[in-house]
Amino acid sequence: MSAERTVQSITPAVLHKLTEEGRAPRLLDVRTPAEFRTAHIPGACNVPLHVLREHRAELLPHLDEDVVLVCRSGNRATQAERMLTEAGLPNLRVLDGGMNAWEVASAPVKRGPERWDMERQVRLVAGSIVLTTGLVGILVPGVHLVGTAVGAGLTYAAISNSCAMGVLLSKLPYNRGPRTDIGMAIAQLRGAR
Repeated sequence: MSAERTVQSITPAVLHKLTEEGRAPRLLDVRTPAEFRTAHIPGACNVPLHVLREHRAELLPHLDEDVVLVCRSGNRATQAERMLTEAGLPNLRVLDGGMNAWEVASAPVKRGPERWDMERQVRLVAGSIVLTTGLVGILVPGVHLVGTAVGAGLTYAAISNSCAMGVLLSKLPYNRGPRTDIGMAIAQLRGAR
């Protein structure tokens, strides 16, 4: 049996202090461009997780050993840390609690146009399906089972820390924002230092 690897993290307070002292590490935000555009840490570079996954070998020469990975809560940043570590980049850290914790700590945030975050969108869609099928189920026997299936999906999403509905909603144009390609990501990384 192999020992489980420990992901190194950094708290929002420590990262904020380093930033204020002019010793900020490179900040790599792995959220979607739409999420990044809504709110991000000043100075962060946006390299969405799917771009990182597909082009990590091309990105490695543009990253140094002092990198903090950022996402909304820490889950995607942890995935990115694993990928980059496997590709040979040492000493990566994940922002503990992600942007959620960064904002709770009242650290500086560069804001763009407001949009609903994915969790809120999932709650709206799931709740609407359950409500609609519950009401229609009064007249049409069996329709309520659709709501039951959505409830089962949400339960599985909580247990597995994954969300199929969120993945589907993230594909909508509203949630994608401008497309980030590898050239744009590399240009952003070059300009950040």
